Amino acid sequence: MDLMLLLLIIGIFLGFFIQTISGFAGALVALPFLLLVMPLTEAVSYISIFYSLSSPIYFYKEWKNMDKPLLKKLALTSFFGILIGSIVLIYGQPILLKKALGLFIILFVLNSLITKNKQPFGFKIQSILGLLGGFFSGVFSTGGPLYAIIIKNKTDDVKVFRATMFGILGLVSMMRIAVLVFEGILTATELHNSLYVLPFFIAALILGNMVYLKLNEGFLKKLILGLLFISGTVLLIKN
Repeated sequence: MDLMLLLLIIGIFLGFFIQTISGFAGALVALPFLLLVMPLTEAVSYISIFYSLSSPIYFYKEWKNMDKPLLKKLALTSFFGILIGSIVLIYGQPILLKKALGLFIILFVLNSLITKNKQPFGFKIQSILGLLGGFFSGVFSTGGPLYAIIIKNKTDDVKVFRATMFGILGLVSMMRIAVLVFEGILTATELHNSLYVLPFFIAALILGNMVYLKLNEGFLKKLILGLLFISGTVLLIKN
């Protein structure tokens, strides 16, 4: 087994193990491993493949818990964000924007810890953050924290949060796959290599779900804020 395939297996396994527990952060966990052995465009392709494979499973299991009106709003704005982000993925890598996203996420977490009375986002803010979520999903495959901020602001119910995160990330991944294929970024090579990773990916989903069922809601809320803070820090400091 070569180093590229080994790190791909480790990255995808750990990423989707965390993703299954919390509802997001899979790409942020997987990317550091993948970027050691491949360019960003190829890493985004692999992550998109496995997000798309997990989406039907998540939709089937979590449909009843999803906030469907919010999901529709985010899907629409995300579509346009993905188109813009995918173009930027090919022609440039806006590192400054990634650092700005990291700072925004950290400030949101700190505000959530300090402020007791949550102020719900209005339609305009939800739309802007949804557009940016699609954009960062298209460029870095890291739109998850932005969607987490929107959904966490809307609901305190961990089941609804996790299910809606699965929903929007699944829809975004399917949109991104179509764009990546159209632009020639996703090729048969990525599909072939993904077959070797598939058993480890399935194991990550099963083990992640087993761990999730054993965790209480209070711990999961802390885990979500903790993962958001780590996500923001990684985006802020990593080139």
